[in-house]
Amino acid sequence: MTLLVNSANRQVAGFAISTIGWILFTTSMGLAEWRLWYMDDPLLSPKGFASVGIWRTCIYHHHRDSNQSHRHTKFCHRHTYNDTFLPLSIRVSQHLLLAANLLGLLGKAFIILALRNVYMGIVGTNTLFNPFVASGVLYIITSVCVLTTAFWNYYSIVNVQGIAFPSSFHLPIKLGTQEAGSAILVAALSALLMFLSGLVFCLYKFPLDRNVYPEVSKTRIFW
Repeated sequence: MTLLVNSANRQVAGFAISTIGWILFTTSMGLAEWRLWYMDDPLLSPKGFASVGIWRTCIYHHHRDSNQSHRHTKFCHRHTYNDTFLPLSIRVSQHLLLAANLLGLLGKAFIILALRNVYMGIVGTNTLFNPFVASGVLYIITSVCVLTTAFWNYYSIVNVQGIAFPSSFHLPIKLGTQEAGSAILVAALSALLMFLSGLVFCLYKFPLDRNVYPEVSKTRIFW
C-alpha cells in the first residue's frame, strides 16, 4: 500500500499543475483582451481602443464633454455562431476552446479516478494504469487546442489582419496599432502547464514490487 501511494507522488504534483493550468485556461476564455486595437486616427473613428476576444468584443471610446473633461464609453458585443463578420481564426478558435473545455473536464475525471484508486489501494494494473494514461493524453490534446488558438491569434496580430465589423461598431477594418492582449499570454501559460501535467500522467509506472508478504508470527516452543 505504501509503495503504491509513493509511486503516485509525481502524479499528485501533476494534478496540482493541471488544476492551475485549468484555472488559467478558463480565465482566458472569459477575457476579451486577446487582441488590442488602438484607434489613433480621428478621421476614421473616435479615439479609443477595442479588445477583440474569442467570445466578445469590447470597444472603449474617449470623449470630451462641454467642460473639457474626459469621458469614457464602453460598448461590448457577445459573439455568436451567427456572426458572419468574424474571421476564420476566431470562429475556429471558438470550436477549439469548446473542445478543450470538454476534453479537460474528461481528463480531470480520469485523474481523480486514478488517484482515488491509488489511495484506496486498488492494485489492479488495468484499473490503475489506464486512467493515468487516458488523463495524460486528454490533457496533451487540450494543451494543443489552447496553444493553437493562442498562436493563431498572435499570428493574426503580427500580420495586421483586419476584421470587417458591422457599421454599428464604428470601427475601421484595419486600425492603426494592434497588440497581443493579456489573454494570449494566459492561454499560452495554461497550455504549457497542462502539457507538462499530461506528460507526468503518461509517464506513470506501476510499481513492479507489488508482492504482499504475510507476517509470520513467532511462537516459542516449550519442551
